Amino acid sequence: MADGKRWEDSAVALKTSPSVTMARGLRGGSNPLEEWSRRLKAIEAGFRAWTAKQPIHIEAAVATAVGAVQGGALGGLMGSLTADGGSPFPMPQPPPNANPEAMASFKQAQALAGGPLVQARNFAVMTGANAGISSVMRRIRGQEDIQGSMAAAFGSGALFSIVSGVGTPNPVVNAITTGVAFAVFQGGFFMIGQKFSKPPSEDTYYSRTRSMLHKLGLEKYEKNFKRGLLNDQTLPLLTDSALRDVKIPPGPRLLILDQIKRFGIIALAFHVSIS
Repeated sequence: MADGKRWEDSAVALKTSPSVTMARGLRGGSNPLEEWSRRLKAIEAGFRAWTAKQPIHIEAAVATAVGAVQGGALGGLMGSLTADGGSPFPMPQPPPNANPEAMASFKQAQALAGGPLVQARNFAVMTGANAGISSVMRRIRGQEDIQGSMAAAFGSGALFSIVSGVGTPNPVVNAITTGVAFAVFQGGFFMIGQKFSKPPSEDTYYSRTRSMLHKLGLEKYEKNFKRGLLNDQTLPLLTDSALRDVKIPPGPRLLILDQIKRFGIIALAFHVSIS
């Protein structure tokens, strides 16, 4: 009896061991890299869902911090490749008694070919500002559009100009012109990307939600649903508190919940059938 028990425990341990699980996954056709990719995407989606539920200033602060860390790492890497110690071309020194235009050109060269710390600072400010402003514009407008993208590019370009000292001797004028240049380029890239990219796939997850809101005459609250990541999958699970969190007034909340109460079972059955 004891030997049988030990054999069962050994069999269970063998079945649940990592090597056997991985071997089964490979025989079943699953790829460990794809599994890790799915997990990372799930973590990213969960993080975005969490930030979407936070106040706008919290989301902006988190987005700015994450963007600054990413930009700082990229800038530090680029600076290490162009630093004086690792480059065969040393940084030129400004001539004595140089005029303001020459000094501006020298500062521009310093900003574009500075060491790791300089580049890390410049890129951290640029990408952090872009990410923070983008999150604020996305929360305000309910979607990513060209206006929000250009506003984020203007802010990041202006701040990059201020911290790096690139351009003309007048920092205010230079910050504005650099911000405008960043915004124009970003707007152009955004329009080109929209022209050649497929329609947003996320909209397919809002088809039944959109249909319900249009039926009730509440289509103006579609942005609220998208802002709170309330899509077709969460439609049968909606509660009054969830609708309140996305800033939907009491009257429309009652209409939406009544609609779901009447047709929730059918909607849920339809969702299960296509899953």
